[in-house]
Amino acid sequence: MLVSQILKTKPDDKVVTAQPGLAISEAAAMLAEKRIGTLVISADGKTPDGILSERDIVRELGRAGAGCLEQAAETLMTRKLVTCSRDDRSDAVLQKMTDGRFRHMPVLEDGELVGLISLGDVVKAQLQELSMEKQALEGMIMGH
Repeated sequence: MLVSQILKTKPDDKVVTAQPGLAISEAAAMLAEKRIGTLVISADGKTPDGILSERDIVRELGRAGAGCLEQAAETLMTRKLVTCSRDDRSDAVLQKMTDGRFRHMPVLEDGELVGLISLGDVVKAQLQELSMEKQALEGMIMGH
């Protein structure tokens, strides 16, 4: 299955972005309000500068305490992004996420953000694909 197919199954293809200077407390509020696990940090709303996850915030809270909530998102964001394109295969994306131990991957086209897929999105797509294969094999066995 291709990333483009996964993106089509998502109810909302809009990626939530935030400015690099956004306070961590405001980023946490956005994550909670929108019920999402990550924000793409982007100065222009099109090109990702980094990614900030709930885990990033929790780790810093544990390390530095509540004072970190006043820091800018860019201070905690992951700058070295692993991205994919719409033409990438889901199994390759799943492998990158597993190897890198992260759960969200920006989808880029010509350097611009066109989507965001989660580990859950990829696993769901893989399970659907397996289910279809199972049904096809059962149909062949039963002579349908």
